[in-house]
Amino acid sequence: MRRAPEVDLPSGHTLAERLASLESARVLVAGDVMLDRYWHGSASRLSPEAPVPVVLVERDECRPGGAANVAVNVAALGARATVLGVTGEDAAAEALGERLAEARVCTRLLRTPGVRTTTKLRVLGARQQLIRLDFEDGLPGSHDGRLLELLVPLLADAGAVVLSDYGKGTLREPLRFIQAARAASCPVLVAPKGRDFSRYAGATVLVPNRSEFEAVVGPCADDAVLAARGLALARELSLTALLVTRGAEGMTLLRDGHPALHLPATARSVLDVTGAGDTVIAVLAAALAAGIPLTEGVTLANVAAGLVVGRPGTSAATLPELRRAVAGPRGPGRGVVTEAHLLELVRDARSRGETVALTLGCFDILHAGHVSYLEQMAGLADRLIIAVNDDDSVRRLKGPARPLNPLAQRMRVLAGLAAVDWVVPFSEDTPERLVCNVVPDVLVKGGDYRPEQIPGQRCVREAGGRVLVLDYVEGCSTTGLVARIQERNGAPKRGPDAAGPG
Repeated sequence: MRRAPEVDLPSGHTLAERLASLESARVLVAGDVMLDRYWHGSASRLSPEAPVPVVLVERDECRPGGAANVAVNVAALGARATVLGVTGEDAAAEALGERLAEARVCTRLLRTPGVRTTTKLRVLGARQQLIRLDFEDGLPGSHDGRLLELLVPLLADAGAVVLSDYGKGTLREPLRFIQAARAASCPVLVAPKGRDFSRYAGATVLVPNRSEFEAVVGPCADDAVLAARGLALARELSLTALLVTRGAEGMTLLRDGHPALHLPATARSVLDVTGAGDTVIAVLAAALAAGIPLTEGVTLANVAAGLVVGRPGTSAATLPELRRAVAGPRGPGRGVVTEAHLLELVRDARSRGETVALTLGCFDILHAGHVSYLEQMAGLADRLIIAVNDDDSVRRLKGPARPLNPLAQRMRVLAGLAAVDWVVPFSEDTPERLVCNVVPDVLVKGGDYRPEQIPGQRCVREAGGRVLVLDYVEGCSTTGLVARIQERNGAPKRGPDAAGPG
């Protein structure tokens, strides 16, 4: 599609300024709530019973899905999210409620006896999805009236409404919700389902993916056809805008009286597109609720989608992640610093309202486990600090054969990662003194630790900060890598084993 030159895309600086307003947004989400379950394991052989992989399940995980995932995405931006939906009276409903509470989402869920909570179970081996199993009964009768009774009193305090329709039966008459929201002067965004989009007439923004869109208007041979048919559909349904998400081709915003606006995809890599549509509509709804213009909100939603498709399963783009992505390169302030310089940089960051996370370790050989942890940590705060053991402290901790790489090289590699802002060395056996001088908003470690084992955790907690441990990444540890190299070279293993991947 031609990029319309008369449409000025917002600058990174403008978007960065807009991001702060997202925390003031209040969004109501109504629709099909689900529980997404994941069985993680290793798949190293085929079954003798059939040509299928055998997965040794090592971890079971639950996340909110469907409309519930939209609400989680809103809350991840620091905004206030309330979700309305229907569940059964079962263990899945309990798990869903617990995960939503953990995500700081307000819930208005109608529990229905005799109905299973919609659940999708995905089995993953080596981070690749092997099969999905769905558990659902379909919702008997109509719950629209009861949900609408819950929704209407909340509209006066809402900045936007999202209708998340997955065709499970929660939204049988979405027009009633749209009319109620518009009567309250509240923008309403719809993630549609099925071939009859007339059910969503009058919505502010309709957000189908390309396959959903083409199921209604027919195959679009090129961008011009897509734009023409999209504008015709928007006029027919009295939409303010139509946003078509197009996967690897990005997304297209269509409005009557405006040239088509095409935004290219921003993802560096695509691991899993599950829930990406939820992220798009959540970020756009929060943006509109915060008073951000539509084109800038779409730009933010596009950036957020690029973040979540690089991770397995449903996930949310956090406000710090969006800030990083919008801000781009950090400039000369990033990289390896002394402790004194670090403290100055932290003070400057906090004066701008930025939050700080700190992690620690040896990072002798950088591997996939490290990268996975650091990417997750980057989403916990606006700035990420890595405190690195100097060479003498590594030897005391792991034995005379370590480190394999000297301190200067280890820090240089870490400083080159996009997720990392500042790298600082320490010489003591633990960085407790350093941590207590910095007092990060988040102190985080990856691996098989307990929070109370992390040096400096008491200082952080006393200051009101958080102490977190990320799930251990199986098969990733420097000690294990060293052992495998030695075995292949016929050398005996040396050095004590170490907990975690540091």
